[in-house]
Amino acid sequence: MKIRLFAVCSLLSFSAYSAFADDTFVNAPPPPQIQAGSWVLMDYTTGQVLTAQNEHVRRNPASLTKLMTGYVVDRAIDSGRISPDDMVTVGKDAWAKDNPVFDGSSLMFLKAGDRLTVRDLSRGLIVDSGNDACVALADYVAGGQPQFVAMMNKYVQQLRLRDTHFETVHGLDAPGQHSSAYDLAVLSRAIIHGEPDFYHMYSERSLTWNGITQQNRNGLLWDKNLDVDGLKTGHTASAGFNIIASSVDGDRRLIAVVMGGESPKGREEQARKLLHWGQDNFDTVQVLHKGKKIGTETIWYGDKKKVEVGTNQDVYLALPKSEVPNIKAKYVLDKPEMEAPVLANQHVGEVELFDRDKLIAHWPLVTLTDVKKGSAWSRFSDYLSHKL
Repeated sequence: MKIRLFAVCSLLSFSAYSAFADDTFVNAPPPPQIQAGSWVLMDYTTGQVLTAQNEHVRRNPASLTKLMTGYVVDRAIDSGRISPDDMVTVGKDAWAKDNPVFDGSSLMFLKAGDRLTVRDLSRGLIVDSGNDACVALADYVAGGQPQFVAMMNKYVQQLRLRDTHFETVHGLDAPGQHSSAYDLAVLSRAIIHGEPDFYHMYSERSLTWNGITQQNRNGLLWDKNLDVDGLKTGHTASAGFNIIASSVDGDRRLIAVVMGGESPKGREEQARKLLHWGQDNFDTVQVLHKGKKIGTETIWYGDKKKVEVGTNQDVYLALPKSEVPNIKAKYVLDKPEMEAPVLANQHVGEVELFDRDKLIAHWPLVTLTDVKKGSAWSRFSDYLSHKL
């Protein structure tokens, strides 16, 4: 086994990252004290959880359910099944009149027979948290609410949301409907990444429809000290007060999920604490570059004497600012010597990342170029050199 040390560079961008061997850093900053049933703070670029509590406990998502409703609509647009400019005729089941399900709930105030675009209905879903808009979209996209809920749960499986199951398109209380702070952070990350042109709706502060102006319930959109551009709030008596807030700081983005808060202002204050703590204590750093050489190794019996090694992925990590100077990397070869032939992208070892002396992550080490068998003479020469 051979071990090589190499430098770690720092740049910012988007990519997936490999799982940590241990998600606790040396001298990790103490997390803030949060008053809520569960919460998560996630780094958007990497998907790392920076702090959390009860993050996999299943809770009532309330109107946070509408994130999945919007996600399903986004996917229908992406697939070409519908377009944002399609005109939708509102059915009676989306009209609040004489509908006890909608009593006292959030509405866009649609009427049966209204005609409006998918885009406007989506704005009503997001800004007004309109339960009627959810039903109208479900009818148009899937032909009915049960069919649309089935689509929601299909995407639950695709996104690997292990603590989530939906029974409604809007999030009003229903037996068997649940999610978790972690799953909702993963869903939020997918929404932000998957539909940039659609995501801007989550930052709209108000919406006027049929002469009725309503304010976005996410009060953090008005916070002058945080650049919050989404995502959603939710509340029922059984769920408490929920919020998901995403904040941008330069090239970094954080996602805070708070479930079971004590009040509308209380949930905002807890999310605000999480976002400020993440911004103050962490940096998102590129530690590996796809296809970039991190070392050169001798190779025997080939048409070349050396082969470059590196990684087949860009790798970014959210690291405590205090620990960035202490992050070191090395690679370890599977075998003490390499022999030709080898193909580009062939696994030959592991790249290991350390915080001081603690292993925190690892990724495959691969060859960056092909090395073919050498000529008979060069192989014989290598044989003599190797054995002598």
